Amino acid sequence: MLSTVHVISHPLVQHKLTMIRDAETGPKDFRELLEEISTLMGYEVTRDMPLEEVEVETPMGKTRGKMIAGKKVGIVPILRAGLGMVNGVLRLIPTAKVGHIGVYRDPDTLKPVEYYCKLPVDSDERQIILLDPMLATGGSASAAITFLKQRGVPSVKLMCLVAAPEGIEVVQRDHPDVDIYTAAIDEKLNAQGYIIPGLGDAGDRLFGTK
Repeated sequence: MLSTVHVISHPLVQHKLTMIRDAETGPKDFRELLEEISTLMGYEVTRDMPLEEVEVETPMGKTRGKMIAGKKVGIVPILRAGLGMVNGVLRLIPTAKVGHIGVYRDPDTLKPVEYYCKLPVDSDERQIILLDPMLATGGSASAAITFLKQRGVPSVKLMCLVAAPEGIEVVQRDHPDVDIYTAAIDEKLNAQGYIIPGLGDAGDRLFGTK
């Protein structure tokens, strides 16, 4: 069974996505918008977190309420553009631990290579939310998921801003158990592997580099 692709169509998400696509949006606004969208998308990514009933004392007496049922969460951005999504998710889950993973494509073999990975020591007990604004070819995301699984991570969700059909296909082929959350599925990849219409290089726009 293939993983589910969740397209988050909330009006605020779509409004901010349009703003972040605009070529005139500079790094400051890009960073702020990416963080805001990540917070909004985080509501959907965490929608199925289990609850348990607890008793609390209000100023007027005792009542029953619901709280998250002890499920540990980890946030892992794919370097470097994924860094722009971390604080947005941490706003929702401030107790989440944060790891980092870096992947590049070998120019000779064209295969993904892990160059950095630092995860919470108890990652094998955590639901990991993998962050990357762009799901283009899917190579980096699929490789990052593989590296996480090799370290014993039991459950991964992939959260991205914009996805190409080609990238979705790769992740679903390689990791049919990983759900994908995105604000948009764009048309295609161009010959250079950029998403069309996309929003350009998310890392460069985030940090003001070329």
